[in-house]
Amino acid sequence: MVHSAAGGVGILTVQLAKEFGAGRVIGTASSQEKRELALSLGADVAVDGAADGYGERILEANRGRAVDIVLDAVGGRVFTAAQDVLAPFGRLIMYGGSSGEETPPIDAWALAERNVSVGGFWLRQIMGTGVERPLGELFELTAAGKLKPQVGGEYALSDAATALKDLAERRTVGKLVLVP
Repeated sequence: MVHSAAGGVGILTVQLAKEFGAGRVIGTASSQEKRELALSLGADVAVDGAADGYGERILEANRGRAVDIVLDAVGGRVFTAAQDVLAPFGRLIMYGGSSGEETPPIDAWALAERNVSVGGFWLRQIMGTGVERPLGELFELTAAGKLKPQVGGEYALSDAATALKDLAERRTVGKLVLVP
């Protein structure tokens, strides 16, 4: 399960999941156009990622089964809803909070009772700690045409505020580039 599957990280995550043998990749995105992009890059199914009705859509997309892994770039209510669709021994990894919503505390007993785990990942924290080799692998996969990063738009550096607004209002896909 890849949240924000049409965002800069989500696009690569969908492709990496398929490259490394994930059985069924489900992507979420906020519009039909973005869901079609996720499908074109390898997602098996793409659904609306809104919090309301999230669980039902995810279970339907996964043929009635809970999911093994959720990669969450959204946070807030979606993060809470994602915990409910984890299979036993499933993992939810949070790496962003694009919703802007506060993420509620985690109930450790609820996790233990279902044998699921929640973790986090923040790239900035590991820069300079041996991440160069895995990043090199990503560049090799890109050079070989197995990963297709998407540039969703270019903005003049003086328009950085507009770029951030467009990103926050979900008007973009892929990575945005600021041009000096």
